[in-house]
Amino acid sequence: MGDQIQFIVEKLNQEPFRKNYNLISFDSLESLQLLQLLSDVLGEIDPKHAVDIREELPEQTAKRMLNLLGIVKYKPPGTVSDLSAFRQGLVTGSKPVIHPVLHWLLQRTNELKKRAYLARFLVKLEVPAEFLQDDTVADFNKQYEELMEAFKNLHKEHEQLKISGLSTAEIRRDISAMEEEKDQLAKRVERLKKRVETVQNHQRMLEIARQLRLEKEREESLAQQKQEQKSQLFHAEQRLQRAQVQLKEMQHVVADSKPEGLMKKLEEEINFNSYLVTEKIPREMESKKTSVYFLQKVVAEPAMTQADLTALESEINEVNAQMNQLIEKRMMKYEPTDSKFSMYRQQASIISRKKEAKAEELQAAKEEMSSLEKQVEQKSSRAHELEGSEVLTEDEFKQYVNKLRSKNTFYKKKRLEMAGMTAEYGILQRTEELLRQRHEAVQQQLQAIEEKKGISGYSYTQEELERVSAVKSEMDEVKGQTLDNMSEMVKKLNAMVAEKKASLAPVIKELRQLRQNCQELTQECDEKKIQYDSCAAGLETNRSALEQEVKGLLEECAQEESNYRYIHCMKRTLEIQLQRAKEEMKAYVSPDPQERRRAVREQYTRIILEQENLGKKLREKQKVVRESHGPNMKQMKMWQDFEQLMECKRECFLKQQNQAAIGQVIQEGGKDRLVL
Repeated sequence: MGDQIQFIVEKLNQEPFRKNYNLISFDSLESLQLLQLLSDVLGEIDPKHAVDIREELPEQTAKRMLNLLGIVKYKPPGTVSDLSAFRQGLVTGSKPVIHPVLHWLLQRTNELKKRAYLARFLVKLEVPAEFLQDDTVADFNKQYEELMEAFKNLHKEHEQLKISGLSTAEIRRDISAMEEEKDQLAKRVERLKKRVETVQNHQRMLEIARQLRLEKEREESLAQQKQEQKSQLFHAEQRLQRAQVQLKEMQHVVADSKPEGLMKKLEEEINFNSYLVTEKIPREMESKKTSVYFLQKVVAEPAMTQADLTALESEINEVNAQMNQLIEKRMMKYEPTDSKFSMYRQQASIISRKKEAKAEELQAAKEEMSSLEKQVEQKSSRAHELEGSEVLTEDEFKQYVNKLRSKNTFYKKKRLEMAGMTAEYGILQRTEELLRQRHEAVQQQLQAIEEKKGISGYSYTQEELERVSAVKSEMDEVKGQTLDNMSEMVKKLNAMVAEKKASLAPVIKELRQLRQNCQELTQECDEKKIQYDSCAAGLETNRSALEQEVKGLLEECAQEESNYRYIHCMKRTLEIQLQRAKEEMKAYVSPDPQERRRAVREQYTRIILEQENLGKKLREKQKVVRESHGPNMKQMKMWQDFEQLMECKRECFLKQQNQAAIGQVIQEGGKDRLVL
C-alpha cells in the first residue's frame, strides 16, 4: 500500500498535474479533495471530465466517473457484492476505493487517453427497436454504422502512418522545397515565353513540338505494351510447357497403368479427402474456434497484474490436482470388463493418432511438393529473365548427358595423346641435353689441341667469319629485294594518286556546291527555329489561358452540380417529412385506438408525462436534501471541532507525560549527586 501511494504521489507531482504533494499531505486529503483529484485525473484522460465537482450533485459525479471507468475497462477488485461497496465508496470518496483507481489510471495514462478518444466515436448508440422500424431512422442508423467502420479504418491507417516514421517536419520541408521549385519553374517559363514571343511562326513550331511530344509518349506506351506482351508471351509459353509436361506425365501414367490401378488410386484419394473433410478439418476448426473464443474473452477482460496471474496459476494447479485425483479414483474403480474395454480403447486411440500423424505427413508432403513446384517456376522465370538457357525436359536432359559422355571419351582419348607427346618431348629434351654436353666436350678438346699447336681461337674465328659472311649475303639479298619493292610501290602509289585525282575532281566540284547549299539551309533552319520558338510561346500562352478558362468552367459546373444535389436532397427530405406528417395525421385522426397509440405524438406525450413525474420526484428529493443539508453541515462541523478538541487533549496529555518523565530524570540525577 505504501508503494502504491508513493507511486501516486510521484505521478501527481509530475507534468501535467504539478500538485507538489508528499506522502503526509496526500494521506491527509479529505474525501471531497480526493474526489476532485480523481476527477482531475479523469479530465486529463478525457477533457469532458475536467469539471469542478462542487458544481454538480454527488450522484452525477459518481455516474460520470463510473461511466468513464467502464469505458476504459477498469475492473474493481472483489466479487459482485463488493461492487456495490465500490460504488458507495466512490460516492463518499473512500480512500481504499480511490487510491487503487488512481494507481491504475496513472500507470497507463497514455493508453487510456487513446481508449477514451476512440470511445467517443466507437461506443455504439443503442436505438430502440420500435424506432428502427421507421425507414428514415433505419437509414440514419445504417449510415452511422458505416461511418463508424470508416473511422476504424482511418484510425488504423493513421496509426500505421505514425509507425512508418513519416514526420510532419519532413513533409513540411518537402512541401516548401517543392513550392520553391515550382516558383523557379514558373519564372523560367515566363522568361521562355518572353523569348519565344519574338520568334516568327512560333505557333507552327509549338504545334510541331506538341506533335513530337505526343509521338514520343505514344512510342513509350507502345514500347511498354510490347514489353507487357513479351512478358505475357513468356508466361503463356511457360504455361504451355507445364501443360505439355503434365500431358506427358498423364500419358505416361495412363500408358503404364490399368483401370484397376486408377480406380484404386482414386479410391485412396477419395478416402483421404473424406477423412480430412469429416474428421480432421472439423476437429481443427473446433479447436480454432475454442481458442478464438478464449482469446476474445481474454481481450475483453481488463489488463491483469502479476498478482492476478499468480492467482490464476494457483487455481489452475488446484484444478489439475483435482483432475488427477478423480482419474486415479476412476482407475481404482475399474472392473475387469472395463479393463478389457480400456485396452481396446487404447488401441483405437493409438490407431487414430497414427492415422492423424500419417494424414499430417501426407498433407505436409503435398504442401512441400506444391512449394517445390512454385520454386521451380520461379527459378525458370528468373533464368529466362537473365537470358539464360531454359530448363531442360527429361528427354533433353538425357540427350545432354549422352553428349557429355561422348565428349568425355573424346577428352580422355586426347588426354592420352597429350601424355604420349609429353613423354616424347621429355625424351627429345634429354637427347638435346646429351648432344649439347657432347658438343661442349668436343669444343674443349678442340681448344686444347689449338693451344698445343699455338693457334688458340682459330676455330672460333673461323666460325665467326663464316657466320658474318652468311649474314652479309643475306642482307645484300634483302636490300636488293627491298629496293625493287620500294620502286614498284612508288610507281603504284603515283598511279593510284593520279587515278584518285581524276575520279575526285567532279566530286570536289559537287562538294563545293553542296557546301553553299548547306550554308543556305543552315540560315533557313535558324530562321525557322526562331519562328518556331515564337509560335511555341504564343501557343503556350493561349493554352494557359484556355486551361484557366476550362478550370473556371469546371469549378462552376461542380458548384452547380453540388447545388443541384443539395436541392435534390432537401426535396427528398421534405417529401419524407411530408409523408411522415401525413402518416402521423392519419394515425392521429384514426378511430382505432391501437393505430392512435402508434402515433409519434402519443408516444412523445407518454414520454413527456413520465419525465414530468420523474422530474417531480427528483425535485422533491432535492428539496429534502436541501432542507437536511444545513443541519448535516452543522453536525459535520461539530464533529470536526470535537475531533480537533480531542487531538489537542491528546497532545497536551503527551506533553504532560514528557515533562513528568524529564522531571523524574532530573530528580534522580540530583539524588545521585548528593550521594557522591
